[in-house]
Amino acid sequence: MLRTIDLRGLTPSRTELSRLVPRAAVDIAAALDRVRPLVDDVRLRGEAALREQAARFDGVEGHGLRVSADRIRASLGTCPPEVRAALETLISRLRTASAAQVPEQRVTRFAGGAAITQRWQPVARVGLYAPGGKAAYPSSVVMNAVAAQAAGVPGLALASPAQRENGGAPHEAVLWAAALCGVDEVYAVGGAGAVAAFAHGVPGIGLEPVDVVTGPGNVFVAAAKRAVAGIVGIDAEAGTTEILVIADETAEPAFVAADLISQAEHDESAASVLVTDSSRFAERVREEIAARAAITRHSERVHEALGGPQSAVILVDDLAAAARVSNAYAPEHLEIQTREDAAVLELIDSAGAIFVGGFTPVSLGDYLAGSNHVLPTGGTARFSSGLGAHTFLRPQQIVSYERDSLSELAAPLRSLAEAEGLPAHGEAVTIRFERAGEGD
Repeated sequence: MLRTIDLRGLTPSRTELSRLVPRAAVDIAAALDRVRPLVDDVRLRGEAALREQAARFDGVEGHGLRVSADRIRASLGTCPPEVRAALETLISRLRTASAAQVPEQRVTRFAGGAAITQRWQPVARVGLYAPGGKAAYPSSVVMNAVAAQAAGVPGLALASPAQRENGGAPHEAVLWAAALCGVDEVYAVGGAGAVAAFAHGVPGIGLEPVDVVTGPGNVFVAAAKRAVAGIVGIDAEAGTTEILVIADETAEPAFVAADLISQAEHDESAASVLVTDSSRFAERVREEIAARAAITRHSERVHEALGGPQSAVILVDDLAAAARVSNAYAPEHLEIQTREDAAVLELIDSAGAIFVGGFTPVSLGDYLAGSNHVLPTGGTARFSSGLGAHTFLRPQQIVSYERDSLSELAAPLRSLAEAEGLPAHGEAVTIRFERAGEGD
């Protein structure tokens, strides 16, 4: 488990580092060829296509594609009290943190009564996806729904794969989260078909098209998002989960090992990477992993993920070099456990979410920290951010000029219009003064 990449004594460029760091092999382009026919089928045949896909991929037939509001509310009767309390804590903390992401309206004023107002307008309708593969993800429902609600989105629809064990409805835990968040439009639809249904709508089941599709999923969900991008907005083409830990000999090996295992249990393709300047510390982490991976519930999955090419121990000369490796990798989750946490943090520019200190594990962010756990993967943290209220907001500029303020700019505006060969732009200003007997 955990192969070694030794970069000690080397000074690779960021480009070279991006080739050296381990990556999960996720080929969305290849999956797109398989997904496009599914998306087109839903666009053309709607409900019939969704039912055929449910039978083919989920092994479910004859179920209600839309879950009634009564069924959603009734699901709480099966929710264990401690789980409900935990979900309510998550919702409360996330609402507070998400509200802080909504910018205030700001007005910039110029002389003569001119003003530009910057406002942030929510989209009208959002499609939220919750996967249903190796685990149930009520926390992902909360992350998506609460962020959209904080932005002020009036229309929320949720889709999650039909479960044979739940009578064709989505996983019961998904329904608990929907009920607690106040989402009453839920569809038992999964995979690429769900993304297509959100983008194109399915009138037969009352599903109107949405403006933005968000939520994690497998490579086929990511490929479906790529297929509909431009028809609707998307949050990201999320891949398998990944964690990178920067640690030195002052860190607790058991903490680091447990955190690497915690993400490896998601999926056989999950990436767990340790970057350290201490070979002795690396060996102690390996020893802890060997002991813990053998007894964890998903031991086989963990062993495969940690032994895959996407996971590794990377040895570096110092913590500055560790930060350079991390920035080239741009991890979904970055943990910093060193004697100089603040100094290392200052060197970080690319990460989905950053967890600082030995008592801030990634699993805290997965559930109850108040941060959002829907984050960029596969190096996309170099140019994108995690899900938040901002995902559902559009900045709009409202421009308001009065006569005097327009008059001051009339001559320079005509000059620019002539320079660009667009004289009618200038004439649109001139006419306002000519009609008022104020030609200049």
